[in-house]
Amino acid sequence: MIELRDVWVSYKDAKHPTLAGVDLHIGEGELALVVGPTGVGKSTLLGAMNGLVPHFTGGSLRGCVSVDGLDTRTHRPRDLADVVGFVGQDPQSGFVTDTVEEELAYSMEQLAVAPDVMRKRVEETMDLLGIAELHDRPLFELSGGQQQRVAIGAALTAHPRILVLDEPTSALDPVAAEDVLATVLRLVHDLSVTVVLAEHRLERVVQYADRIVEVLPGGSVKHGPPARMLSFTNVAPPVVELGRFAGWEPLPLSVRDARRHASPLRTRLDDLVMPLTARKPAKGPLLLRSCKVIVRYNSTVAVREVSLDLYAGEVVVLMGRNGSGKSSLLWALQGTGTRQGGSVLVGTSDPGSLSAERARALVGLVPQTSTDLLYLDTVAEECTQADKDAGLESGTTTRKLLDSLVPEIDDASHPRDLSEGQRLALVLAIQLAAAPKVILLDEPTRGLDYAAKRLLIDTIDRLAAEGRAVVISTHDVEFAAMTADRVVVMASGEIVADGPATDILVASPAFAPQVSKVLAPLPYLTVEQVKAALDGGR
Repeated sequence: MIELRDVWVSYKDAKHPTLAGVDLHIGEGELALVVGPTGVGKSTLLGAMNGLVPHFTGGSLRGCVSVDGLDTRTHRPRDLADVVGFVGQDPQSGFVTDTVEEELAYSMEQLAVAPDVMRKRVEETMDLLGIAELHDRPLFELSGGQQQRVAIGAALTAHPRILVLDEPTSALDPVAAEDVLATVLRLVHDLSVTVVLAEHRLERVVQYADRIVEVLPGGSVKHGPPARMLSFTNVAPPVVELGRFAGWEPLPLSVRDARRHASPLRTRLDDLVMPLTARKPAKGPLLLRSCKVIVRYNSTVAVREVSLDLYAGEVVVLMGRNGSGKSSLLWALQGTGTRQGGSVLVGTSDPGSLSAERARALVGLVPQTSTDLLYLDTVAEECTQADKDAGLESGTTTRKLLDSLVPEIDDASHPRDLSEGQRLALVLAIQLAAAPKVILLDEPTRGLDYAAKRLLIDTIDRLAAEGRAVVISTHDVEFAAMTADRVVVMASGEIVADGPATDILVASPAFAPQVSKVLAPLPYLTVEQVKAALDGGR
């Protein structure tokens, strides 16, 4: 169904090819999971499968890419629209209409599908993805996760034989991600649709994959059965890491498989008297107090009288299903977002009543789409402008902050050419230049591999140690388990749970991390906690 023969992809001014000598065959009805470090070339590999590379992205492609017998060198993406459905990392950038229903119908209109068939497919797709209640909603009003589901639906309505998905669950809460993956599996098993899926949150997908395709630094590719590939690959979900550490054979790919091995390990951990090396909430001074905050968008109430206090040295993780109001709350706390009621005070100042420059000095916010804050042509220009906006004379403060987060980013690089992790680091450095005491991060792990997440965790720990309050809105339960002192859960614009991370995460079927599920009822959240407990108990 998909054939790559000796494929090389290079971009202008790049020192090395992005893909180098790739040979790969993916059969009909197969689910292939593409893995690899951030920025290694996974998106380029996916783009080559529907002609986006090089017809849209530029660069040069040598070798042959064939999809369903069609050569992408002679068939442009529009010629393959009814063969390959493609959903990129940023769904909003691919929208071409105004409302959900129009977006779902658009590709069929271009393919001249009969109106009665179009209506039937739109309704079926909305039901499949659980977005029927959004049918007449404007796309710009949707949460990031809702936009992700609409983008997947827009690809599905053309009934393609191949579906290529780049980070399809990155903006989805755990329950919504399971729903989307269940739909994808139904397409694979019932309709023999070939699915190629790149995903950093392997814990969500790996147990469903028929094959893992690993893109390696240098552009080469390895592929094989999941259990064999994960026995040596550098990227692995927590359940696999736990299996490696415990020496379980065969290596478990799911919580269910791991629990079958875990009884002796649970007994050893249960017999240990020593306490968990869990994070403990800091008791620093109050930095931000919000009281009965209300945010509305027309008739939709996104935040309902929410009160939240933030303390120095504390890492708070904000969780909840898509559309629960997390992003709206963060923008209201920062002062840029709308607020129809309630109060927010940092010290004695309300960020919402100050200029953007003065508000940044109190509360810094890194949005879901970090490129929203990048508008200049080079990294050096962004850093210089950030220093100027923060009233810094040296002109090197932001650059030094960036180097402390991710070193060796070229000054001449265009910000939009950076990897997701590098862009996140640049925007975070820009925000930190103003020295705010409160840092808000909205879905910061989108597009980040496990190694990049660990670097981000180190940065967050350092910010907390400096006496800042850090709030992270995320659907990434594994990241939450490794970072949070305190977890706040939102639903329908309200706070429904607020407490220590271990208490909230272990008690939640939806938000519990893999290690917690494997070792339940023991209160372990991460592989590192298990290792520390066993090392201390010897």
